[in-house]
Amino acid sequence: MILDLIRSKKPLEKHKEVKVSALKAVTWRIVGTIDTTIISYIMTGSFKIAFSIGSFEVFTKMILYFFHERIWARWTK
Repeated sequence: MILDLIRSKKPLEKHKEVKVSALKAVTWRIVGTIDTTIISYIMTGSFKIAFSIGSFEVFTKMILYFFHERIWARWTK
């Protein structure tokens, strides 16, 4: 029984899933921030405003996406 607990990969698998979710959140935010910055520039005509909007939303949306991904990971098991 103790050996079964030691050999169990479930804690390691869960840790890996969390790391994958975090990495996906970061890479997706890079793409999303580029998109937001381009759209902001098109709408405002100002690089300064576009980069301000893009730099602010990168953090808020990355955090939201991480939690969104973790909720989906739980529901799809």
